[in-house]
Amino acid sequence: MNLRPDPTFHASPKLAMEAPAENYAFTVMLSPDGAQSDGIAVVDLNAESDTYGQIVHQVIVPNKGDEFHHFGWNACSSSLSPLTGHAFLERRYLIVPGIRSSRIYIIDVKEPLTAKIHKTIEPEELFAKTGYSRPHTIHCGPEGIYVSCLGGGGEDGTDGPPGIFIMDCETFEIIGQYEMDRGKQDKHYDFWWNLPQDYMVSSEWGLPPQFENGVVPEDLLSNKYGHSIHFWDLRARKNIQTVDFGENHQMALEIRPAHDPTKSYGFCGVVVDTTNLQGAIFTWWRDDDGVWQSKKTITIDPRPENPENLPPLLQGFEAVPPLVTDIDLSLDDRFLYVACWGLGEMHQYDVSDPMNPKLAGKVELGGIAKSKEHPNGKHFAFGPQMVEISRDGKRVYWTNSLYSTWDDQFYPDDEGGQMVMADVGENGGLTLNKDFYVDFPKGLRSHQIRLEGGDCSTDSFCYPSV
Repeated sequence: MNLRPDPTFHASPKLAMEAPAENYAFTVMLSPDGAQSDGIAVVDLNAESDTYGQIVHQVIVPNKGDEFHHFGWNACSSSLSPLTGHAFLERRYLIVPGIRSSRIYIIDVKEPLTAKIHKTIEPEELFAKTGYSRPHTIHCGPEGIYVSCLGGGGEDGTDGPPGIFIMDCETFEIIGQYEMDRGKQDKHYDFWWNLPQDYMVSSEWGLPPQFENGVVPEDLLSNKYGHSIHFWDLRARKNIQTVDFGENHQMALEIRPAHDPTKSYGFCGVVVDTTNLQGAIFTWWRDDDGVWQSKKTITIDPRPENPENLPPLLQGFEAVPPLVTDIDLSLDDRFLYVACWGLGEMHQYDVSDPMNPKLAGKVELGGIAKSKEHPNGKHFAFGPQMVEISRDGKRVYWTNSLYSTWDDQFYPDDEGGQMVMADVGENGGLTLNKDFYVDFPKGLRSHQIRLEGGDCSTDSFCYPSV
């Protein structure tokens, strides 16, 4: 334990933006067929380094079939909350769950070039102590580590609803379920919060039978995937309101609240509108009466395409849907990045006015029936997927795998794991950096990215920027 707060903890978003630039990224490497073990790649991000843009270390786990997906830190800037009893933690450990195995690895990355496994939590412990399965999103809170799960109990994960559990942030012991009253929440995906305002927001994908073996077309066209977000009294652990986007807005995924803790709004990405194949972003906010509201503020149209060029799943539609699969918000709350995994596009929106976003930049890379190459002439498999932004907002990194079985449905003839970076213009705009291109080892794909010292989808800030 430190004798003073970790220097990578910042009271406000502004202070985090002024912190030193990241030197390393930690990126998921997953084996889609379980033939290899999954791992975490340490990528050199220092442009002055001889190994810039290269994998300089790997942590490979001993088991197979985990399917690493999302992961997060043991501690972050939320530790500076007045509510915390853990102000002297270090941002030292990555909590890395296997979404297929329900096994969790704790990886010590204090020394990135010698990162190693610190502890393994077997699935039986998770099942016994929480009743949940398929761990997904990790957030470090002021008093513990919160983990959302996409499955309940039983072999297929449908014995009871999924939810969130809490881990001790020092011993990594599982404590138990978060929810005291879940209200209408019966599916899960992402979650985030505003600590000073004491609320949490969660979203919905689907239950394990709806995603583990690929998208279920009948369920999608019958609007049976998630389409609501849930607002919680964070400390009372109670669902206080559910906002339904409309059943045609299928798969309400990433939750991105404003980083400034004085603001009461945020964004949620919707994968597809089943009435027109559009992708969408909803802005949500709390009105003057304390009621949560939402409005669709961004729509992205599908691209017409010859059926012969499409995977079987899409041939009947004669179009490529955007498939909005990830979003991320810069620390100054100015730019929202939207990954259109189907179109092969990364969009940048100026959301200074969160009710009236404006397209400020766009990059084309990969894509269904398009397969746009990188500026260096190399192939980029699938399309832009998991996106992460540097604290100063000047660099945007992304990878390309969504989920192994979904990759194979939407891109049946494609393969590979890549990570790229785009430079951000002073007033917006995106330009792919031709010198940064990471090609992952053969047979492994890439998913979520974490940046050394924190990033834009990690930290919760407890004090306003001044």
